[in-house]
Amino acid sequence: MIGNIKVISGTAHPQLARDICRHLGIDLCPSSVVRFSNENMLVQIEENVREADVFVIQPSCAPVSDGIVELLITIDALKHASAGRITAVLPYFPYTRSDKKDRPRISITARLMADLLETAGADRVLTMDLHSPQVQGFFRIPADQLNAAAILCDHLRSTRDLANYVLVAGDVGESKEIGAYANRLNLPIAIVDKRRYGDDDNARATNLIGEVEGKHALIIDDEIATGGTLMEATQFVLQRGALSVEAACVHGVLSGKAIPRLEASPLKSLIVTDSLPLPPEKRIDKVQVLSVARLFADAVRAIHDGSSISRLFR
Repeated sequence: MIGNIKVISGTAHPQLARDICRHLGIDLCPSSVVRFSNENMLVQIEENVREADVFVIQPSCAPVSDGIVELLITIDALKHASAGRITAVLPYFPYTRSDKKDRPRISITARLMADLLETAGADRVLTMDLHSPQVQGFFRIPADQLNAAAILCDHLRSTRDLANYVLVAGDVGESKEIGAYANRLNLPIAIVDKRRYGDDDNARATNLIGEVEGKHALIIDDEIATGGTLMEATQFVLQRGALSVEAACVHGVLSGKAIPRLEASPLKSLIVTDSLPLPPEKRIDKVQVLSVARLFADAVRAIHDGSSISRLFR
């Protein structure tokens, strides 16, 4: 029999772990991480976890490689401490964009991450809004993927009059995922058609599929990293006659020059979730953060009880 729920936080996002524990009505299981002068790492679980149902919360954020190694060591420590079941909870999955071999002699690194988690001793994985649906199939252990669309749509519906809005996909690849938002909000869709003319990150918007003139545009994406695609899509739909532009995404990576770009852009607001930690210097007025702690707490409870997780996809 699997014992009580234990939630352990890595060093990546302890606030999310505390919020999940608050919704579950339990205390965070104490653990410690020691980094030695030779850059080796030691993880110690500081209470008994024998036969417990343990959930380790560690999204992928800077420093990414350190976070991955810390997670793997934590899982291995739990395995040798005789935990009853170990679930790796990765609200933002590492290397999720490296999901295919699209050039010679490269790694399909998302598959490697799945293999490493299993090898370390994880019995199952809980994540949210993978960049590509095929990543879920990389696992040979149970892997549940949550979806933040309901949280974002509920917020948009309660804070805005959406009568004159149009949802915009920043590129053709995002157009399939945006359908879930369009169905929930009953809104039309427009798609920015981008073309890449060189072996670099500079894709150019060339066409717009759909109509934005005289409407408020809402750009939807699964994640925003440097914000280059978002800024280009914002300018492009404004040139095509949009009255204003807002954006919403699940994973606010906001790396590199993303924050200065946001501050200087005509984008009115950006809604993200707390799947990743957002430090104070990135919490500018344009950025609003929605919590996914209750969603993950409900999923943790369902996994522990053996009840259906599909009910969370309302």
